[in-house]
Amino acid sequence: MSNVLDLYDQAYVTFERAVGATCALQCVWVYDREIDIDGLRRFHHRLQRGRLSRRIERSPLPFGRHRWVASGSQPDLEIVEIPRARDEFDGWLGEQANTPLDAEHGPGWHLAVLPFTDGGAGVSLLVSHCLIDGVGLCEALTEAVSGQHNPNKWPAAAARPWSQALREDVRQTGRDLPGIGRAVVAAVQFARRHRRTAAAASAAIGDPVKPAAPAPDENAALSTTTIFLDADQWDARARALGGTSNTLITGLAARLAQRVGRLTADGWATPSIPVNERTAGDTRANAITNVDITVDPGLAATDLRGIRAATKQALIRHRDVPDERWALLPLVPLLPQRLVRQLVGVATGGTTNVVSSNLGVLDPAATRPDGTNADYFAMKSLYPGVTTAVMRRTGGVLALLSGRVHRQVFVSFLAYQPERPNSTDALRQDISSILSDFSLTATIGWPGPAPFAQSA
Repeated sequence: MSNVLDLYDQAYVTFERAVGATCALQCVWVYDREIDIDGLRRFHHRLQRGRLSRRIERSPLPFGRHRWVASGSQPDLEIVEIPRARDEFDGWLGEQANTPLDAEHGPGWHLAVLPFTDGGAGVSLLVSHCLIDGVGLCEALTEAVSGQHNPNKWPAAAARPWSQALREDVRQTGRDLPGIGRAVVAAVQFARRHRRTAAAASAAIGDPVKPAAPAPDENAALSTTTIFLDADQWDARARALGGTSNTLITGLAARLAQRVGRLTADGWATPSIPVNERTAGDTRANAITNVDITVDPGLAATDLRGIRAATKQALIRHRDVPDERWALLPLVPLLPQRLVRQLVGVATGGTTNVVSSNLGVLDPAATRPDGTNADYFAMKSLYPGVTTAVMRRTGGVLALLSGRVHRQVFVSFLAYQPERPNSTDALRQDISSILSDFSLTATIGWPGPAPFAQSA
């Protein structure tokens, strides 16, 4: 088993280092009764020995491929001693989201539990996206609960003498040369196309406006929230609109993009849909690709057939013509950080991009961190530490992440629009509006007592 990072994983790490911010996933469980701390300790111990028991070691070559190595010190389980009221849970999750993570030096993840004053408890697992993607994390949770995982035997950190590491990484670069050559050709073609597009846009706009002085850089306050919907209602609405669960979440994404103004100049929404490519025994952190579609957001709430057709065509096209951005990946280890920072906006899709990600049906074991069913579960995407300058460079963010647990669908939202007011209250108002458009009823935010605590 090779411990050389996949090129996409290498790019993920490189982009994070260039912008100085972390992309993270946060799993959240809520119990409406006292949690079994001993069971949670077992879960934590198994996470330490499973898929998260690794970190990244840099190559001694400035342009070399990094490698996976065993994580030496593992993060402790945090048990908050003073209970908090349930309505303070969101604030605590925000505090947890700011826990420093580092996929290279560690810790790459953090597990914590907060007791509620009413007798329940909330659990947060924060994980660096450089270590694992959403589908892989769901599998890691299931393995940690069941205890059935096979630990990966990664090499110890600094196990290779410097001279050996240098020789091996030079040979790896040699093996990468054909891909680098193809990437150079793809980069030239990519640059030509984008220059033509930029020139056409400039001609349409007329004389350029003198740019304003740059705004001061500070931490960006991204808006986040989670909603919960009945799975039967969700499925019935998808069928009534001529779609599926996947196209319904994409329809919500398109409509929300319209609501907040993330549309093309001619009024189209451009959802980006992550596609799972994880296979058995896959050791990649991010075993995904993306397909981009262009849809009319005005039709999304009344007819999902257009989104369904566009998604199908995009998946077929992706098999025949892979995303041109993926063809550039072999160049990433060779680029200086200054240039990487300039490319971040291209990699993230720009000002009109909206991510529509669906984890599908989760294994029920993923909802049992203490060995018994939690009452609620959701997964969130986060960008802790991202600054306003980075958000301006990338055009902001709008991302939806959904999944199904027992008889319930969760959808988490992450949003930030540069140069506009951003607040969780405003995001929730926008979500409430689009839910009404789709004739859907949901609980916005963390609910009170629970729908599936007794489910098997």
